[in-house]
Amino acid sequence: MALFQLDPASIVARAQASGRAIQPPALAASILRGVFGFTLVSVGGFAPWPVFERWFRSMGEMDLYIACLAMFIGLSGVCLHRLIIGPGSLLRFYKLFSLAFSAYAVVWVALWVCLRGDSGSIGGLLGGSTAMGLVLAFAFDAQRAIIKVVVALFVLNALGYYFGGRIAGKLAIDHRALGMLLWGVCFGIGLGAGLGLAFYFCQQRARAALREAMVQRMPEAA
Repeated sequence: MALFQLDPASIVARAQASGRAIQPPALAASILRGVFGFTLVSVGGFAPWPVFERWFRSMGEMDLYIACLAMFIGLSGVCLHRLIIGPGSLLRFYKLFSLAFSAYAVVWVALWVCLRGDSGSIGGLLGGSTAMGLVLAFAFDAQRAIIKVVVALFVLNALGYYFGGRIAGKLAIDHRALGMLLWGVCFGIGLGAGLGLAFYFCQQRARAALREAMVQRMPEAA
């Protein structure tokens, strides 16, 4: 069952009602939008980390996670809503991403707190990516794409997370704030690319339906 009217039929109906020619982003464009958009989101999302360390040391680990989650969700719609095809994407993106990223964050934090270390990181990345992928796939009524979506999110997310973690580790002593910033950039690039692919995979049926609708309208225009 689709969520927030993001099933193919609803996307096509909104596109036709707009009276404008809708050009869905191609694969490369979706990935680039995800990378650039989510990198901005991620830098903002990581910002509470150095702020808490410097000015709010009395706040707990869970307070930090909540602050980061709020930043990620708050910035997401402005930077990424055009990953959804057609008009009316901003509010729908906020609703969808709030649900998907909250599911990701809750599962990630739960597994990290329980396992810690490398096991916690890997478990959190896999569990969080799976939770996010399931929400996205069901929202777009794209259950057949679940495996592709989860794999894309997990692999690219893990690459960005671990590469960023290595950089942050090397800069931890002399340039800790810079290391945190670069970790946010790497995480943004990795998960952003995964999101670009995930939204592309989830909307393949909508793309096909839009092409079919355009073909059907061509004789009428002629």
